[in-house]
Amino acid sequence: MSQQALLLFLADTVLVIHVLFVAFVVLGLIAVYAGYLLNWGWVRNRTFRLIHLCAIGYVVVQAWLGIVCPLTRWEMALRVEAGAATYAGSFIQHWLNSLLYFTAPEWVFILIYTAFGSLVFASWLVVRPNKRPRQ
Repeated sequence: MSQQALLLFLADTVLVIHVLFVAFVVLGLIAVYAGYLLNWGWVRNRTFRLIHLCAIGYVVVQAWLGIVCPLTRWEMALRVEAGAATYAGSFIQHWLNSLLYFTAPEWVFILIYTAFGSLVFASWLVVRPNKRPRQ
């Protein structure tokens, strides 16, 4: 495998990880509310809920501070190092990119991330996680 092919493979891998992170945040919230309605006990798992809350909290803080996601920067750096145009290339990259990236003013993303983060926070009040076991 050439260095360019390896770098593009790594960039695609970072993109897949990024999509999985987004899926965890979005689907996690849907699962929490669906689990509340369907009495799924696992959606009250404190560890899952804390990781989920921290994940969206990280995104919201980045948005408010104007910081580009490290996964995005890492992926782009790998593509540039490979000599590839950003977001032009492999099948995986093309389709996952269209799911993940949109063109809009920055304030739109800040608003969306903040609103979504607020829904996740609200889920802690509506669907309370299990209390920590006493030791």
